[in-house]
Amino acid sequence: MNRNQLTHLAVFSAVAAHRSFRAAAQELAIAPSAVSHAVSSLEQHLGVRLLARTTRSVSLTEEGTLLLARLGPALNEIDLALDAVTEAGNRPAGNLRITAPRFAADLLIAPRLGDFLSAFPDITLELTDEDGFTDIVAAGYDAGIRLKESVEGDMIAVRIGPPMRSAIIAAPSYFESHARPLHPRDLLQHRCIRRRFSNGTIYNWEFEKQGQEITVPITGPLILGEDRPIIVAAMAGAGLAFSFETRVRSELADGRLVRVLDDWCEPYPGPCLYYPSRRQMRPALRAFIEFFRFSD
Repeated sequence: MNRNQLTHLAVFSAVAAHRSFRAAAQELAIAPSAVSHAVSSLEQHLGVRLLARTTRSVSLTEEGTLLLARLGPALNEIDLALDAVTEAGNRPAGNLRITAPRFAADLLIAPRLGDFLSAFPDITLELTDEDGFTDIVAAGYDAGIRLKESVEGDMIAVRIGPPMRSAIIAAPSYFESHARPLHPRDLLQHRCIRRRFSNGTIYNWEFEKQGQEITVPITGPLILGEDRPIIVAAMAGAGLAFSFETRVRSELADGRLVRVLDDWCEPYPGPCLYYPSRRQMRPALRAFIEFFRFSD
């Protein structure tokens, strides 16, 4: 393989990741025409179409999907080799890509980023907020953050947060015309504020009490995609909402919100940072883990 082919493969990977020639050009700091030329040259060399293009979208063909599945890990290993050179003398440096759900990014990571970047000025951290579970190897991430129950068994997981509790909340005014639910099934008779994740799914509320687990497919006339608007809507009397306890402590303390079904909201393990067990750990990732590791 010549050097041009390697460059073309890297450009194709960027286009596939962004589903956009223009976004790939911005990431690679080259002209969009150069991106188009690189992909076209690669397709001509291979004799297959890798990307399906329209005026509005870019998608992978079957051949493109097959190539990307093998190409992603290989390019990641090249990045690791380059970063290893940069991290001479075991000095944490280089690019570090982490994917995290929004609640973890907001509550656990963002408040400490100033201290982390001051402690490790040679690290460039890219933190991506996304609620759906991500294949970190295929997507080119160094690590991901998710609740422990969502982490696959072949990953190494490190706790970065304390145990968590959920909270079912509403404004006091809501209960002036609605009875308080005593069991999760009672929620089916209530107006609930639903949450749509970034992957398109709507969350069904989960409960546990003394080993009994219940999932409730709640209904309601309001669907939102962010924690804060959900909490604000609940305070305005729009209905019952599901939140993390840490998100609403001040609102519960001053009476703007009231909590129900507390006995059905048992603690569960907090978020973990996970990464592939087969990958040699870079100093930058080790620094991130040790900085954010949770200790009782």
